[in-house]
Amino acid sequence: MGAAHAEYRERVPKRKNTFSEWRRHLAQRAVHAGWAWVQRTGSVTAAHPGRFRFGAMGTGTRLAFPLGTVFGEPWIHLGAHCIVGEQVTLTAGLMPDLDLGPDPILRLGDGVVLGRGSHVIADTTVTIGSDCYFGPYVYVTSTNHSYDDPHEPIGKQWPRMEPVEIGPGCWIGTGAVILPGARIGRNVVVAAGAVVRGAVPDHAVVAGAPARVVRRWTPAEGWQPPLRTPAPVPIPEGVTPDQLNALAGLDEETAARLAELDDDTIARLAELDAEA
Repeated sequence: MGAAHAEYRERVPKRKNTFSEWRRHLAQRAVHAGWAWVQRTGSVTAAHPGRFRFGAMGTGTRLAFPLGTVFGEPWIHLGAHCIVGEQVTLTAGLMPDLDLGPDPILRLGDGVVLGRGSHVIADTTVTIGSDCYFGPYVYVTSTNHSYDDPHEPIGKQWPRMEPVEIGPGCWIGTGAVILPGARIGRNVVVAAGAVVRGAVPDHAVVAGAPARVVRRWTPAEGWQPPLRTPAPVPIPEGVTPDQLNALAGLDEETAARLAELDDDTIARLAELDAEA
């Protein structure tokens, strides 16, 4: 009898406490709204730097909240319109409260984006060029542990330091590691998880650990090996969202024919559509 009663209770749906569910929903909305307010208020900008005193911070640059570890700010120069994601670590010097001299140690150009959880450790000079984009959890360091003395713990041995330079226009993939002494050229793609040391030429793609050049562009030969997919075609100027939605509904044959039209013809068709 007891087993049958227990089985019956399991099959009967439990009544929900509508009032409790309403309170939970309200509390959830309040928490989310409060956290959004904390994120907005806690972000660091040139106009609202909080306790941070960076050596330079350009217009439109923002460090998202919550921040990672940040110290040595007087020797950190941030360009304009940079986006520094949540939990990003930016440090200059081996530890806080050191006098590092008159020159900046860590420099970010304009338009740099550092993805969530990335680390840039500049115990000696680290320079990141303009318009570089980092995926999440990228690690850049100018310092490496040494292990010359086999009898001394590695963590107690004096580290080796070499400047790091990343040229403008680079894309650094998720989880990549840039080691001391790396000199990366302009418009370089560093694949996710790559470990980079030494020199990387301009217009190259590197991958692996240690990273190797797997593709490169030169004026004489273009991309070698050749790209496997065609380059994306930018949307012509003047095309409206409604026109894009209309194009999305076209069959493949019609869309392919439109793709062959030049920009002037497309613009004229847009004008005729607007007049109609």
